[in-house]
Amino acid sequence: MFKRLFLFFAVLAFLVLAFFVGYERGRESLSSGSDTVSVNGAVILNGKSQDKEVDFALFWKVWEILKEKFVDQSKLDAKQMLYGAIDGMLASTGDPYTTFFDPKEKEDFQEDMTGNFEGIGAEMAIKDEILTIVSPLEGTPAERVGLLPGDKILKIDDEPTTNMDVEEAVRRIRGPKGTSVTLNIYHEGDEEPKDIVVPREVIHVKSLRFEMKEGDIAYIRLNRFGDETADEFERAVRSAVGAKAQGLVIDLRNNPGGLLTSAVDIASFLLPEKSVVVIEENGRGDRKELKTHSGDIFSELPTSVIINGGSASASEILAGALRENRDNVRLIGEQSFGKGSVQELVSVTRDTAVKITVAKWLTPKGNQINKIGIAPDDKVSVTREQVTNKEDPQLQKAIEWVKSQLK
Repeated sequence: MFKRLFLFFAVLAFLVLAFFVGYERGRESLSSGSDTVSVNGAVILNGKSQDKEVDFALFWKVWEILKEKFVDQSKLDAKQMLYGAIDGMLASTGDPYTTFFDPKEKEDFQEDMTGNFEGIGAEMAIKDEILTIVSPLEGTPAERVGLLPGDKILKIDDEPTTNMDVEEAVRRIRGPKGTSVTLNIYHEGDEEPKDIVVPREVIHVKSLRFEMKEGDIAYIRLNRFGDETADEFERAVRSAVGAKAQGLVIDLRNNPGGLLTSAVDIASFLLPEKSVVVIEENGRGDRKELKTHSGDIFSELPTSVIINGGSASASEILAGALRENRDNVRLIGEQSFGKGSVQELVSVTRDTAVKITVAKWLTPKGNQINKIGIAPDDKVSVTREQVTNKEDPQLQKAIEWVKSQLK
């Protein structure tokens, strides 16, 4: 009996001692601010720092507080609250091209890629934290009222654009044909911003325009890089061959870009096979070269490429690829926009998606252009007066250079 009692009390003493040792260690961990503390099977997060652990209970707590205390309960919509939370999460990256598309925004984006929508016909982006016109599209209301690449949009219908993302700006500017929107615009060189009323129309953006200049110089104006652009470019190339073109002018002004695959397909008509068009660099620093496939027709022709501040993304890829792969290419005009990142559209649900920046792109020689742009070989500017008078010194210079190479 004595041995049994001794064993019982020994075990009891051991359990009590183990409890107090564990208790003291846990208390020391809490007081020292340990990242994770275990107490009776429960895990306390962020004992020291919130940098490594995220407790989603915070999100749901704020969600419940909002539902309980917000003054106007009729304005609370659970789906819109969720979309807003996702928008905020993506905005925290600081990347204006990483965005969430709700059902309406996804539909609008798909319309953009087809080149058919109702609005004013201007591509926009956030540049230097200001809503900026990348390019007014050819033949649209935005072009007709005189909007230019680089113009700053300070207000939309008297609503300041400060802290407004591109998707919200697009929603406010778009609308039914026959209506109009008032934009408060600051153009570099002006003393004060001014209001410009822009009518809304059904916008149909043609991928390109082709014509022969001065007899034997083919002129191809590329307005976008869409699904059908490469096919249209091939038809233009064949027309130029049929007209016995001796030189080529490619006009990329006010072209905001589009599909990377389209740029590679078009470059394949202008560069030798297996030429590097662009280098993709992901977040780990891994690089992937995208090269031309068969189809080269025009690489032997002297070619001038016209760019300006509205030439962005795929336009810059094509311009950089031509200059760095060929000796008979000249870039003419003004500094390009400087969008050197690649986005991937990922469907989240049937009617929502996220557009994520997945890589940065470099020119074939490894040059970075993001937020820098591509500088022309010959800088030629265009004034507002020249635009009004339909004068085009950039095109004139481009034709002159090609002609000089034919002598």
